Amino acid sequence: MAIVRWLDPFRDLTGIQDRMNQIFEDALSRSRGRDEGMRTGMWTPAVDIYEKNDFVVVKAELPGVEKDQISVEVKDGILTLRGERKLERDVKEESYHRIERAYGSFLRSFSLPVSVDQDKVKAKFKDGVLEVELPKKEKTKPKQVKVDVT
Repeated sequence: MAIVRWLDPFRDLTGIQDRMNQIFEDALSRSRGRDEGMRTGMWTPAVDIYEKNDFVVVKAELPGVEKDQISVEVKDGILTLRGERKLERDVKEESYHRIERAYGSFLRSFSLPVSVDQDKVKAKFKDGVLEVELPKKEKTKPKQVKVDVT
């Protein structure tokens, strides 16, 4: 009996959406007069989001992005990552045979799965990976108040 691998049908839809977004971005960047063949404009870094006991953790792959080009913002339950990977100009464009790496700005926003303490968010950037640690808000405990009836 052959083993059949089960595939998530929605995983393919995400890939199709990402590809369609890239097609439209490529078309728009060419119509704006940008360098033909240079992958500039918006690009989308890969992101993982998961929960630990007391934290939500977001990891984003940002190879080639300088630390001072990254912005992390949390507002009203939305985490926004933005930044820019600068185009390397040490090689003349006509010397290239192929350019596949994307350059330019990125912007990713995510609805957080739980309420977080915005004042205690920590971010670190190492080896091209941004890790954002968002502490969960403590749940408010119901308080019982005794009312004297007279």
